[in-house]
Amino acid sequence: MERAAETVRLFFALWPPSELQARLAAWATQAAGRGRAMRRENLHLTLAFLGDTNAALVAQLVAHAAGVRFDAIRLELDRVGYWKHNRVIWCGTGEEPPALTALVGDLRARLAAAGVRYDPKPFVSHVTLVRNASGLPAAPAWIPLVWEAADFALVGSARIEGRVSYEVLRRFPAQAG
Repeated sequence: MERAAETVRLFFALWPPSELQARLAAWATQAAGRGRAMRRENLHLTLAFLGDTNAALVAQLVAHAAGVRFDAIRLELDRVGYWKHNRVIWCGTGEEPPALTALVGDLRARLAAAGVRYDPKPFVSHVTLVRNASGLPAAPAWIPLVWEAADFALVGSARIEGRVSYEVLRRFPAQAG
């Protein structure tokens, strides 16, 4: 009997420093209302979602991502919004930094060239703060935050005791292209 390939749920993301995660989580908790605030340690900005992936491909993914060249990214998280279609409160930037656009483009092009499947939806930079929200509540006013991103990460996702937990598997530092 042939054994099924082990899979892992993966995505590439910008991973905020702990202090920024704490500030985002504090706002999300106040804004959650009847929704579910994302846990501090899970806050991130997805660059490419791969989903369930053969675990044997992780080394190849690391090699492809290591070749990505990008400048450090300055993100001004200057807005908060609500997407009714998936009931998400998010924060993001009003203007995409060119370095972020270049990073996403290079990463996705390398994945596509290698035949790696990822969610092909157009990239919209955002950090999900609250899920199952019924709208933007009368939460404290959003205070713009600055995020200096000097790397991106390959992240694994697993459900442990009914909760989704993320683990940074590998970081890839900025390297000017």
